[in-house]
Amino acid sequence: MKIPKSHPRYASLVRRERLVQGWRDGIVVPEGLIAQGRGEAFDYLFGEETTAPALVAEKAAAALLLTAERPVLSVNGNAAALAPKEVARLARAVSARIEVNLFHRTEARVGRIVKRLAAAGAREVLGPRPDARIPGLESKRALCHREGLYSADVVLVPLEDGDRTEALVRMGKTVISIDLNPLSRTSQRASVPIVDELTRALPSIERFARELRTDLPEARRIARAYDRRGNLRATLDFLGWRLRGVKPKADRPARLR
Repeated sequence: MKIPKSHPRYASLVRRERLVQGWRDGIVVPEGLIAQGRGEAFDYLFGEETTAPALVAEKAAAALLLTAERPVLSVNGNAAALAPKEVARLARAVSARIEVNLFHRTEARVGRIVKRLAAAGAREVLGPRPDARIPGLESKRALCHREGLYSADVVLVPLEDGDRTEALVRMGKTVISIDLNPLSRTSQRASVPIVDELTRALPSIERFARELRTDLPEARRIARAYDRRGNLRATLDFLGWRLRGVKPKADRPARLR
């Protein structure tokens, strides 16, 4: 489908088309389309733009990924369909491993996602033939790689993933989430919850990482100074401000012909 760039919601429609194509290609599952719709609803409320609290969280995320010993970017089907190039670029910018981790897991689907990421420039993507498990999870999300998620100290989890976020935090890992719902279990449990849309958040984190990688002491200072609770509160305050400012348009009287 050709979407005119003049359409007021061009970016959102492009993301929808990418997800539908991802479903046709066997990368996205139908449940992922439902999750995207839920996220879009929150993006409407935030004005479909990156907020100031989100930028603060994204800068903290960049600082943590840069100063980590074993950073890992976890990728699911939606992330692979929406932002494979952005994932690959961020991984290079922060020297992170990439690992495919799925709730609706089949080896064929993992293989297709690995190929999609490799075609976008990702190097040595983990996912096939997992050799470890995340403790406390009964779903297939528990399957992971010992040299990837299992031994990571900082993990970026794009999109909603509450059960695994909780399990990774229990393992002592710093978990950075990207989820447009500030009230989700993912956002409430993550060490650094980024409340922003994926294709805006990933380039923002990469940009901050490139700015900070020549000054690691400053990156460590930013990571220490990040206030998780205060940042989430600022996000909710912004959302409240947005909702209080929304007013219905004035009725226009019908013209009589």
